[in-house]
Amino acid sequence: MIPAIMFKRTVLYVLVIATSLLTCCSTEHDTYVVVVSMDAFRWDYLDSLDTPNLKAIASEGVQCIMEPSYPASTFPNHYSIATGLYPDHHGIVNSSFWCDETQYPFSMLDSTTRYNSDYYLGEPIWVTAENAGIKTACIYWVGADIPIKNKRPHYVYPWYDNPHLSFEKRANEVVNLLSLPQAERPHLVMLYFDEPDETSHHYGPLAPETRKVVSYLDSIVGNMYKKLSKLPYGNQINIIITSDHGMTDINNERFINWNDYLNPSWYHHIVGTNPTNIYANDHCIDSIFLALSGIEHLSVWHHGEVPQSLNYGTSNRTGDVIVAPDLGWQFASQPRNLASAHGYSPKQKDMQVAFIAKGPVFKRGYKSHEVQFKNVDIYPMLAHIFGFTPATTDGNISNTKIIRIK
Repeated sequence: MIPAIMFKRTVLYVLVIATSLLTCCSTEHDTYVVVVSMDAFRWDYLDSLDTPNLKAIASEGVQCIMEPSYPASTFPNHYSIATGLYPDHHGIVNSSFWCDETQYPFSMLDSTTRYNSDYYLGEPIWVTAENAGIKTACIYWVGADIPIKNKRPHYVYPWYDNPHLSFEKRANEVVNLLSLPQAERPHLVMLYFDEPDETSHHYGPLAPETRKVVSYLDSIVGNMYKKLSKLPYGNQINIIITSDHGMTDINNERFINWNDYLNPSWYHHIVGTNPTNIYANDHCIDSIFLALSGIEHLSVWHHGEVPQSLNYGTSNRTGDVIVAPDLGWQFASQPRNLASAHGYSPKQKDMQVAFIAKGPVFKRGYKSHEVQFKNVDIYPMLAHIFGFTPATTDGNISNTKIIRIK
């Protein structure tokens, strides 16, 4: 017969272990993260433009600056956030590029390439999460509307679906998804807004029109956050608000025409701006390189010789010669006739983006006007928050320790 005192201790130990296991499981199960990307939301918009709702969220959480990946453009960087890989490693090396594997040029505007999973390497966070048993949802996020590693988010909103959701409806969908019954509810939601990018391109990064659309987005995200906070488990929701790249002023006077320097017989494809990848014909690499070397406001590199700080130019999808204009300059066959552009080095302040976060995972009242980490660090941070094993990435979980409490 077991003595009474030993029996009581045994029961107590069992209860302690059971409670510990339930707490652990409950904590992981009750973790929610909403990631919001506002295209071209520059590092200084939060403080310099009319953003009372975003300021309020930041004041109770985290506000800092994040460095995008090179090139600082939409498709490469949204997929870098998703995979934790630099564009040189995840395959989407620019918004357009030549691909030897398919013998076809990729373009984000071409549905035959945009929806071809062969172009998308790496493992997006929604694939890792779904494989770990965590439901995910993506609203217009790059790469989410095609099967990658034979997996999509549990809830996916393809970009070309009709009707195309307005900004308000996208925000409302986030609230609707997180209001579902527990068994159906996603725990990771990723939401994309394609502004203020378009407006900024046409009018400039700090133009009245851009300021107006930023204020509009601020109200939409603010209303969404208030609704999320009122959910029964609203205090368990972590929200991250950030962007893919910044924006800088350009004009047609700061323009270098490649037709003034290059013989068309030297290359079979010349694709993209900021940077431009030139795919040379046989025995023509040196001719291209020498023709462009020494031009003021232009950097020219052989494949594999781009400065290491840019983490670019080793993929077989990048050119034999890679050309990058200085900040605010254009290198193309004709001027773009726009007020601003992106794609430049992420070391340039104008290319860097705001990062705001609030929730039980993040520190309260943390503010910095310096770059604290890179966008490839988001994937390992999300894996850490949810407690699953990440895929191999270029990011580092320790880099985001400065903004987290766990």
